[in-house]
Amino acid sequence: MANHKSEIKRAKQNKNRNIRNRSTKTRVKTVIKAVRQAASDSAVENTSQELNQAKSIIARAAQKGVIHPRNAARRISRLARLVNRASQA
Repeated sequence: MANHKSEIKRAKQNKNRNIRNRSTKTRVKTVIKAVRQAASDSAVENTSQELNQAKSIIARAAQKGVIHPRNAARRISRLARLVNRASQA
């Protein structure tokens, strides 16, 4: 356990941030699953809507600092590629 006053404060901050970030990360994972599911069902109209929603949520997570901006860009890119391949098939 932390001994100094500043360490105690830092531990509290980390705990609160962890709780806040966990919900955002879970939401990102859930929306990615939804896009993948929609792409496998090959419902093109629904898939594009799911992708737009996913882009927004992932970009917001990166903006808040929950995930790294490059991580967000990579996830968005992979989802977009998946949706494009599904729509072409």
